[in-house]
Amino acid sequence: MPNLDQAPDGASLAAMAQPAPVEIDPIYYTWSSTFSILLGRMTGSRDVELEKGYFSEMDTLKADSICKRCETNKEYLLQYSPIVRFLKDEVGKLGGDLTKDNIFCRMCTNEQSGGFSLDHGILLCANKFRNRGHQEDTMAHEMVHAWDHLKWKVEADNMRHQACLEIRASTLSGECRFSREFFTRNQWRITEQLQNCVRRRATLSMLARPGIKNEEHAGKVVNEVWESCFRDTRPFDEIYR
Repeated sequence: MPNLDQAPDGASLAAMAQPAPVEIDPIYYTWSSTFSILLGRMTGSRDVELEKGYFSEMDTLKADSICKRCETNKEYLLQYSPIVRFLKDEVGKLGGDLTKDNIFCRMCTNEQSGGFSLDHGILLCANKFRNRGHQEDTMAHEMVHAWDHLKWKVEADNMRHQACLEIRASTLSGECRFSREFFTRNQWRITEQLQNCVRRRATLSMLARPGIKNEEHAGKVVNEVWESCFRDTRPFDEIYR
């Protein structure tokens, strides 16, 4: 039975629904608070409430900065990234509308860098991105998911459908291009580098599905649909990069 708290790809719907970080009242973010905390710990007269408030506000401050960077990059990519603009237009041709208002930058606790829900939009995990290029790959990955969901009837509990989604998204988004693998993931094999990367990433993504038992099961499902899904480059004429 589908998990109602998750999108089909394992993304947290609660993370999408939560409000973005807001400006904070820096009542605890002062040198005097820092000094009071240190002094209290040294003398044994700790103010627990002060400490809780201080560190909570520091976490909020960090989240606000990280999400703002994600928002800035998101708007830049929607305007200037060739692959993001192309996929946005292709999604639009199918009746979908991806904008800055349904692409959400949030702090995430899982290991994914993003997620997609047909009802909610795209989740970008702001605290998982190394740089703008990484965020661009993630946006493209989730936009391929959006296109697939609008183009075909995708069944959430059909693992072959889900495996095909992940194969296509990893193939077409650019996240498996040679330079990304070579410089950021220490994958040195040149022969069939793209295929190996797509298989690996699709298998790892399938592990987030509740219907998958283990890595061996995930790999088996990916192999079952590999030939047809890897060769299908729509909406591109060929693999983009």
